[in-house]
Order: sequence, then structure tokens, then C-alpha cells
Amino acid sequence: MRSWSSLAAGALIALATVSARAQEPFKIGLILPMTGPFQSTGVQANDAAKVFLKQFGDTVAGRKVQIILRDDASSPANTRRIAQELVIQDHIGAMVGFGITPQALAAAPVSAQARIPMLLVGSGASIAVTKSPYAVRVGQTVGQSAATIATWAYKHGMHSAVTIVSDYAPGYDAEKWFSQAFTAAGGKVVEKIRVPMVNPDFAPFLDRAKNDKPSTIFIFLPAGEGAAFAQQYVERGLQKSGIQLISTHDVMDDDLLDQMGNVVLGMVSAGPYSAAHDSPMNKKFVADFEALNGGKRPDFMAVFAYDSFRTIYRALEATKGKGDGPALVAAMKGMKFESPRGPIEIDPRTRDVIQNIYIRKNEKIGGHIFAVEFATVPMVRDPGAK
Repeated sequence: MRSWSSLAAGALIALATVSARAQEPFKIGLILPMTGPFQSTGVQANDAAKVFLKQFGDTVAGRKVQIILRDDASSPANTRRIAQELVIQDHIGAMVGFGITPQALAAAPVSAQARIPMLLVGSGASIAVTKSPYAVRVGQTVGQSAATIATWAYKHGMHSAVTIVSDYAPGYDAEKWFSQAFTAAGGKVVEKIRVPMVNPDFAPFLDRAKNDKPSTIFIFLPAGEGAAFAQQYVERGLQKSGIQLISTHDVMDDDLLDQMGNVVLGMVSAGPYSAAHDSPMNKKFVADFEALNGGKRPDFMAVFAYDSFRTIYRALEATKGKGDGPALVAAMKGMKFESPRGPIEIDPRTRDVIQNIYIRKNEKIGGHIFAVEFATVPMVRDPGAK
């Protein structure tokens, strides 16, 4: 039989081990496309992480927080490998990032097996949050914006539409939810067109749409492709023909609006965030973001990343610094707070974001182009949530 002294010693060692682990940094793997076709997404999210640390510090609930940035260059194979390395070698407590949906889908099995929260910044497909019980979406779903702009368009005299979307999962969601909402409102979708995801020539697709003679064209493209589309929309004569161009906010990205130029003035989009959002919290966020990088404004990816870190911090506060994955996700479910984009909530059943969707119009303010919000649809859920 073991003596009371040996049992006590063992208990003290176990207690010391637990205490030591509690003092270890809570590591967050930030997996982003810092190079490649979606580099702007990674740069925005990484800069937002820096702003967050500046505002809230690198300690929460007695735990030091360490962010480990890794570049997946938008390759799903890279994403999965990096996620595995971060879990096995770096012992992370959470993952944040994933520039587009294929990257999120690649990391999901790692999150599920390791029981580690993964917070979705860039993935807008409804299916992404279902692929790991530890996935939490703080960003957006495409359906939230697509269905909202469809209903708005019909109510404002656009009764026939052509959809043009990128040929991947979020594009299919955009096509589906726009078409369903537009048809339910009384409109007619004349044609559904899908285009290659990266660097397509839009001219032949725009010519097809022009021949259909719809009252509006609805588009969904990954951030970064909107400038080329808008330019060709004007060059092919669709603007002069009176066909209204509407989109999800991804196309009218704050990071790119000035580069798009005057051709996008007056265009209408729907989404959860604009750098022009009029609130004290957003004004501070924008000012701190611009001060960090020489005046470049934040876009929606930046605010989604910022709010993802806010979610992790609040969960660590709720669990008193405990880094256990299931406990953190449990704390995130039902979480509500004010964001630079307005109020947001994590649905406790689906782990998906609930948020305002704004109808915005591109206008010039102080010599720069902004998507100015002029109508609000409050606390929109993902129409694809099961």
C-alpha cells in the first residue's frame, strides 16, 4: 500500500503540472493565404489580428496569448498539412482563418479529431460550419447577403435577373439563395451562369447576360475579382443598356473600391460590413487599422478576423483561462456582443453567425469610394442553416 506521504507528493506533482500548463501561452494558429491569388484576404485578416492585440493586449484570464501565423497560399493541401503541424508540433488551442471555403473544408477534419475550435473568417458556404463540431463561424454566409439583396431588388422594380457566380461552393450558395428569394418575391431568374473561380475573362458571360435583357444582373465573386468584372460590365455596354448590377458585398470590397474607380459608383450591394459603418466602435477600429498600415482601410475580412479573436478572448474569460476545446466552443454558443459591424450573435444550435445585413450604395466621400449603408435588415440568419 502506498503511504499517505507518497500519495500527497503525487497529488502535489499533479497539481503543479496542471498549474504549469495553466501558465503556458494559449496558442492560436492563424492560417491565411499570405501569398497567391487571395493574398489580400490574408493581409487584411493578419492586420486585424495586430489591431486586436493592440486594443486588448496579449493576456486574457491569466493566460498569455500567442498567435502563430502560417501561409497556406490558398492551397487546401497546404491548409491541412499546416493545421496538423500546428496541432502536433505547436500544441495550439484554436485555429482562425481559412481564406476561402476549400481551405476551411481541408482543416475541418483536423479540428474535429483534435477537438480544437476553428473560427471561420473567409468561408461563406453554409456547409463549412457543419464539417467539424468545433467549427464556429464569426464571419458570414453568402446566403445571408444573397437572399437579402434578392428581396430588396424585387421590391425596387427589378423583376427579371441573370445570376453570374464563381464555380465553387459559395458561388452555388449565392446562386441558390438569390434565386429562391427572388422567385419567392415574384421575380424571374432568366439564366444562371457560372464562371471560373480565378482570373476569368468575363466578356463572353456578360454578352450572354446582355442578350437575355434582364432588369438586373446579380453577381457573386471572391474578393479581388470585382474590379475586372465591373470594368468589363461597363466596356460591354451593360451599364448604358440600363441593366442594374447588384452583388454581395464581397465584390465591392473596401480593400479594392478605390482601385475599381468611378465605374462602380451607384452600384448596390448587400453585406454585413462597410468601413463607412457609422458607429463609435467602427470609427475606432478603422482609425487603428489605418494607423497600422499607412492609411489602408479595413474590409470585411478584417472585421471578421477581429471578431474571431474577440470570440476566443470572451470564451477564455468565460472558462477562466481553460484551453479545453469543448469548453471553449460551449462558451461561444449563444455569445452576443457589439462588433464594428453592429450586433452579432453565435447561434447556439448551428454555431453560425447571426447579424445585420446592410443594403449599400457606392458613393464618393472625401475623394474615396465607399459602400454607404442606407437600409438595414436586422439579425439575419443563414438561410441554409439546418
